[in-house]
Amino acid sequence: MAIATESRSEEEKVSPHSQEEKRWVLPDFDIGKPLGRGKFGHVYLAREKRSNHIVALKVLFKSQLKQSQVEHQLRREVEIQSHLRHPNILRLYGYFYDQTRVYLILEYAAKGELYKELQRCKHFSERRSATYIASLARALIYLHGKHVIHRDIKPENLLIGSQGELKIADFGWSVHTFNRRRTMCGTLDYLPPEMVEKTEHDYHVDIWSLGILCYEFLYGVPPFEAKEHSETYRRIVKVDLKFPLKPFVSRLRKT
Repeated sequence: MAIATESRSEEEKVSPHSQEEKRWVLPDFDIGKPLGRGKFGHVYLAREKRSNHIVALKVLFKSQLKQSQVEHQLRREVEIQSHLRHPNILRLYGYFYDQTRVYLILEYAAKGELYKELQRCKHFSERRSATYIASLARALIYLHGKHVIHRDIKPENLLIGSQGELKIADFGWSVHTFNRRRTMCGTLDYLPPEMVEKTEHDYHVDIWSLGILCYEFLYGVPPFEAKEHSETYRRIVKVDLKFPLKPFVSRLRKT
């Protein structure tokens, strides 16, 4: 399938109507190849017939969502992501459902998952890392300005668009809040000390994760990785941070 190149806005490409005016159904889409598999369903390349716009259709099974008791989490994810408009944040155009499944209509990131690209390259150059970190920082400034905390920034939740730009995806742990939170969530290697110590946290947890990402882009592994989870927890709390001498990473300069 080719990606549509019309100059219309992204909203118009999927449908000239808003989610409130238009209720999609599965026959509105031509379903293509699978793009990935998640805990609760699958993602497929799809084409919205009316506009010919290429999208990613995420198919979630209600029974699995109910069994894992994440229905509320999904509703929050949809509510937050559908209102976000930033070039480095994956768009959620809309959703629909039937008796057994929920369908999310997502922006198609043509170059796939950053995690797979990092595995292929082993590590990124300093220039490429800096470009990625700068774009993610701009996206986080936007999110935090809207009082949204993502809380699960990691390579697996980043996609690459057709121009090589990064896009933050998977808002399953995100929250819209004006207050500090106490929920421990996310992924071990990217947890900040305040979550490990089960104290209150705020948007700074995303900034911590951005630093972890920067290290991982440069070295190919997260900075506090250890054989045992308990050791990883300890290193995070102590901020036991080491910068190995590598030929592909510039040496730190004293100022």
